[in-house]
Amino acid sequence: MHNPTGPAGQSATALPTPGQSVGIILIEDDDGHATLIERNLRRAGLTNGFTRFSDGQEALDYFFSETSAFAREELPPSVILLDLKMPRIDGLEVLRRLKADRRTASLPVIVLTTTDDPREIERCYELGCNVYVTKPVEYDAFIEAVRRLGFFLQVVKLPAGAR
Repeated sequence: MHNPTGPAGQSATALPTPGQSVGIILIEDDDGHATLIERNLRRAGLTNGFTRFSDGQEALDYFFSETSAFAREELPPSVILLDLKMPRIDGLEVLRRLKADRRTASLPVIVLTTTDDPREIERCYELGCNVYVTKPVEYDAFIEAVRRLGFFLQVVKLPAGAR
């Protein structure tokens, strides 16, 4: 089940405000990592709405269900932060399905994972990921990587079709 959150209880499906141009869709099975990611993106100044899925199946159901907010086009432009190692359906399959479907192919996908295997990195880019970020194992380095990602997400601009 996804967990939409935003500033002051604002739903992730709300229309963007001038200070909120890009929604964040976090697909991450580790609750601790998800909390650290959201908390430190907010500390970096990100006020964007967040929607979280704890496995690949939840995410695919969200994107491809006929009744989802995504299908009804009620979401602001969004960026996906995607972990690779997840139960049920892994991140590689989620990436493959998102980039293969014309409705979701333009969504920017940032792979955010502990895997630094060059073959896996290459495979993600072949499947269409836009950015690959390795989560450092050391706590302080992980926090710093997320903070830098937050600064990047504050300035990123998406094409109109990347809803």
